Amino acid sequence: MSHDTTTPESPETTGTVDVRPKTLRPPRLPRWSVAALLLGSVALGVAAGLLGGLESRVQWGLIAALAFVVSRFLLTSAVEGRRQAVDRLAATLVWASFVLAVLPLASLIWETVARGAPGVDWYFLTHSMNGVLSWQDGGGIYHALLGTVQQVALASVLAIPIGLLTAVYLVEYGSGRLAKVITFFVDVMTGIPSIVAGLFVLSLWIMMLDLGYSGFAGSLALAILMMPIVVRSTEEMLKLVPGELREASLALGIPKWRTILKVVLPTAIGGITTGVMLALARIAGETAPIILLVFGNNMINANVFEGAQSSLPLYVYEQWAYGTEAAYDRAWSAALVLIAFVMILNLVARGIARWKAPKTGR
Repeated sequence: MSHDTTTPESPETTGTVDVRPKTLRPPRLPRWSVAALLLGSVALGVAAGLLGGLESRVQWGLIAALAFVVSRFLLTSAVEGRRQAVDRLAATLVWASFVLAVLPLASLIWETVARGAPGVDWYFLTHSMNGVLSWQDGGGIYHALLGTVQQVALASVLAIPIGLLTAVYLVEYGSGRLAKVITFFVDVMTGIPSIVAGLFVLSLWIMMLDLGYSGFAGSLALAILMMPIVVRSTEEMLKLVPGELREASLALGIPKWRTILKVVLPTAIGGITTGVMLALARIAGETAPIILLVFGNNMINANVFEGAQSSLPLYVYEQWAYGTEAAYDRAWSAALVLIAFVMILNLVARGIARWKAPKTGR
């Protein structure tokens, strides 16, 4: 028996040309190409703005952005191929949309911090506007900050438990006509303007029951605005909890109410917290119900159930309506404190959600 021991002939011995690619990596643009295109686009935008007599820097930026997108697409298409160029174009459009969405928020925060930070000090936070005229310097927001904290806290106490229990009923128990009716009215309440909620409480609490203006009346209107947001957000988060978790708990003989309390709610606590924070952020900045129900007060009123109060949104509105330079400064400072108040609430809620969330590690 013989064995074939011949070896493959090399291109030199056969006289053929080896056309196999030396590497499997496709052609790629160098890393510095993006920076070069960006600098070139900025230069083109500046030149077009100067030569065209465009005064707005926004127009310069739009020209530079358009030049960058077009030049990058053409260069990528020529070097890497049309498929890669379309992929880069889609990624660029996504980033551009993100930047356009962030720019107004960043500009708002920057303007508020720049104009409000100089007026925020200990005196501003611990004094009221009692005895301070609109054109005078001084005064503070203690009465408004106290009113906002009390009104938002009361609205949360009223709305969050009702919203959570309603969402649990709709997801875990409700399947008949009652659940459909509740869902319909929750959807309707989500779109109710804040002024309508204020008018409803005004007619019922003040005009019919004759209980007078108070921070609690404002809290009732804020709770009406907050409740549907809590219900809808909690309902969607509970629907995302896998059914296998419920089945596993029930298979161990655990009652349904305990399964909901110990398994379902802790699993969805992160999303529930986000929904609650969205609701808090909305009601913390409401002004129309506060004008109708809380009425406004330049003095400190710590009794939320009796007498007129103030709030930070109402304080900002009043100071801006005065139209004096000192009032404008106080309005910007109060707006900055309101933003910080919402951010602190957000951080506290995130911390509680992370603390109560189920541990995923071993």
